[in-house]
Amino acid sequence: MEMRKALDGVRVLDMTHVQSGPTCTQILAWFGADVIKVEFPGRGDITRSQLRDIPDVDSLYFTMLNSNKRSITLNTKSEKGKEIFWKLVDHCDVLVENFAPGALDRMGFTWEKIKQVNPGLIYASVKGFGPGPFVDCKVYENVAQCMGGSASTTGFEDDVPTVTGAQIGDSGTGLHLVAGILAALIQRSHTGEGQRVECAMQDAVLNLCRIKLRDQQRLTRGPLAEYPQYPSGEFGDFVPRSGNASGGGQPGWVLKCAPGGQNDFIYVIIQPPGWAPLMEVIGREDLITDPDWATPEVRLPKLDQCFALIEEWTQTKTKFEVMDVLSKLGIPCGPIMSMKELGENKALRDTETVVEVEHPERGTYLTVGNPIKLSKSPSDVSRAPLLGEHTNQVLTEIGFTEEDIENARSDGAI
Repeated sequence: MEMRKALDGVRVLDMTHVQSGPTCTQILAWFGADVIKVEFPGRGDITRSQLRDIPDVDSLYFTMLNSNKRSITLNTKSEKGKEIFWKLVDHCDVLVENFAPGALDRMGFTWEKIKQVNPGLIYASVKGFGPGPFVDCKVYENVAQCMGGSASTTGFEDDVPTVTGAQIGDSGTGLHLVAGILAALIQRSHTGEGQRVECAMQDAVLNLCRIKLRDQQRLTRGPLAEYPQYPSGEFGDFVPRSGNASGGGQPGWVLKCAPGGQNDFIYVIIQPPGWAPLMEVIGREDLITDPDWATPEVRLPKLDQCFALIEEWTQTKTKFEVMDVLSKLGIPCGPIMSMKELGENKALRDTETVVEVEHPERGTYLTVGNPIKLSKSPSDVSRAPLLGEHTNQVLTEIGFTEEDIENARSDGAI
């Protein structure tokens, strides 16, 4: 008997584009929801044509954010297109959008009218900001990182604020929105009623930066001893950038490894129980009981010296050799992995965290799979849809005849 997926039977009207919204709806699709991506005829999601590596073929930007979905084309500015839209609303459980503030309202698709047509519909939105002075401002990934606290706390003290390579603004907000949608679906199962679900990108980034908000409050009571500025540097009245220092209670740093390439580094954390085995490995047993080095308290003001000692040893080995030695001793560590190494990693392929997918136009491409594994809900990855590939199929399912569909196409509605 074929195992059902967690969201089998849930139909999602995907009005999203670019990254934040598609991240959300792709996860819903991985869990089995029927995600119907609505795109403008002849053009589609703008990312289909952005950063193309093959001429006239859907870009990897698009394909890696739209797995497992169906695509229909729809011109919601036309009267026929509006009719089709409302029919879709009536047949869906969830609507997800990430348009500019007020865009759907200006099209006539207000929440008030949507809940009249389908009282059980969950209407989920990604916006840049919540209510306040910036509510009408447009936001992109790096803007969200800058205004959510990430950039001001990332990088080194003597350098400019830095955005992270992880898309915590776009994809991070999409992940938060998934949680809201699932909660609303559960609540609907008790009440029968739909609701609005909103997640602002600034809010999501700040939520992911909560330990820095923690440190802002600690700073009012004295210097942050685990930061590299301690004890000789000065602390102002805001959380400084801390380089590669650990954000937790255990000190850590990035250390050089052989042969000295751009990504030949490893992150090593010094837990209290790890000091003795670390010193044994690097041949400095004398520091295990030395009162100037033996406890976390006395090591804290000279963490730079601690890591310099360990780095003398790590530079004699590759990052994977270091990991092999230290992991066996229970010392937390991790090599700096390049995207090339991650894409070729056998373990990630075995767990389908990284997946090869066949595409009718671009051939085989590499994409991410579902990082969330459910024991009772298999999550396979299928290719992203071609533009409008499922228009006829979806419209037939919601009650349109072949003649209706051809008339709509002639009118420019699909």
